[in-house]
Formats: sequence, C-alpha cells, structure tokens
Amino acid sequence: MPTKTKFYYYRIYDDKEQFNYIKCTFQEKKIRATLKKYEKAHQVYYNAEFMEFLKKQDPKAELIDVTPLSY
Repeated sequence: MPTKTKFYYYRIYDDKEQFNYIKCTFQEKKIRATLKKYEKAHQVYYNAEFMEFLKKQDPKAELIDVTPLSY
C-alpha cells in the first residue's frame, strides 16, 4: 500500500499585502529555512515568485488564493 503524502498549510502575506495559503510537504522548520533562502536573494517578496522558488524544492507545493465571500 503506497504511503500517503502529508501536507502542511501556511498563511503567507507578501509585500503587496496579498494574503494566500501555501500547501506543501515541508514541516514548519523546513519552510522557514526555505523562506530565509528566498529572502536572501530577493529585495521584495511576492507570493507567486516565492511559489516558483518553493516548487523547485517541493514540486507538490501549491499556492491557494483566499477570496472573501460575503452574503
């Protein structure tokens, strides 16, 4: 029986104050280390660009847009 991949979800804000969730296989310590590597190479932070960076290390990573819903 194949092992089931465990996913972790994180909230992330970028420099445009865009709010997203990230779904990835990295535990908190590893995602924080990955974010630090990204920050060293970039002056401004955008979620879409960070996802491109993250997907190189975790191909299963996804960016989840959060859209407000009101009624």
